[in-house]
Amino acid sequence: MKTKFLLPIVALGLFAACSDDSSSPSAPKTDIPAATDTVPVVGPDPANPVTDPVTDPATPVTDPATDPAANPGLDPVVNPGTDPAVTPGTDPVPGADVVETPVDPTASVNACLSATRAPIVEPTYAAVPSSGNYAYYGAELSGVEQFKYGRYEACMKMVSIPGSVSSMFLYYDNSWMNGDEPWNEIDIEVLGKGGTMWQSNIITREGVPSIKKNTSSESKPLHEFGFDATESFHLFAMTWTPEYVAWEIDGVEIRRDTLGITRGTHADADQVAFLTKDQTLRFNLWASKSAGWVGAFTGDELADAPKAQWIDYVRVYSYDTATKTFTEAWTDDFEGADLNRNHWATGNWEMEKVNLAPENVVVENGYCKLLLTRADAPAAE
Repeated sequence: MKTKFLLPIVALGLFAACSDDSSSPSAPKTDIPAATDTVPVVGPDPANPVTDPVTDPATPVTDPATDPAANPGLDPVVNPGTDPAVTPGTDPVPGADVVETPVDPTASVNACLSATRAPIVEPTYAAVPSSGNYAYYGAELSGVEQFKYGRYEACMKMVSIPGSVSSMFLYYDNSWMNGDEPWNEIDIEVLGKGGTMWQSNIITREGVPSIKKNTSSESKPLHEFGFDATESFHLFAMTWTPEYVAWEIDGVEIRRDTLGITRGTHADADQVAFLTKDQTLRFNLWASKSAGWVGAFTGDELADAPKAQWIDYVRVYSYDTATKTFTEAWTDDFEGADLNRNHWATGNWEMEKVNLAPENVVVENGYCKLLLTRADAPAAE
């Protein structure tokens, strides 16, 4: 077990302080073979509670000319423009005349960077897959609570191999449905091009059936950590209010998008203003088809052992729009033998080059780890 030195979180002083795809629309497969991993990697088990596949997220619909899957040389950006334009008129945000009291991240940063932890034991296969015909499996830790604004922190050690996406994100659960449903999403993603870089992003789309493209504001160029996020634990944080979205690494604000910054010409051009839907907090590890975005996934990187995204703890703050204050709602240290089902479920759907397997979300020794694995593919029927 790890010993953590958590100081009181004081909401005073200092400063407040993210890819596109969240999931695939394909139905979960039921013929996934039993894994040869020490942690079983199999298809969705009807007896195992998972997120409702009807409400799993979907890949954004794009034109072939701009679809990174169809054109691997492209980065999946739809509307790269960042032309700021302040919308005229009065400020509609409740409590606009109240000065926000930001969260002081010092205690969280210290708890993440200085914690005495149980040793990290990297996952291994019980029997190394050797058929030459493989199936690949990822993992998603899906929040069950709905949030409207707040601050979200996670102390994590990430993954970066060619083709991988290692992430933390907020997501409106009906975004994948398209049609009359809008898209709302905020991302932090460590991509397969190296653990020293990461991407911040907001993804939106107006809920009009004729609109097929998402508006994406991914960071270009990618942010530089100044360290390798695959080698040690660091604090990742997103803050979402009616007035701004901010991204932090180790307590340092790296990017802030505010009301009035516009991208594109649709109703979601002001992305911050368009983020009006309740969202769930999620983490996932998967492999993308878009070589131009994350590098080319071959599966060879998983030949000898799985890869793991390690989550030490997650902390959630609520936000009061009237007083502009943050209040810690809960912290999950993953100290139990299984997930806290009041907070979490697991993904079980197909996602580009992998199937998300509930068994690839593992709680042990005070950590939650998300696994990226391969196993011998099932024999053809």
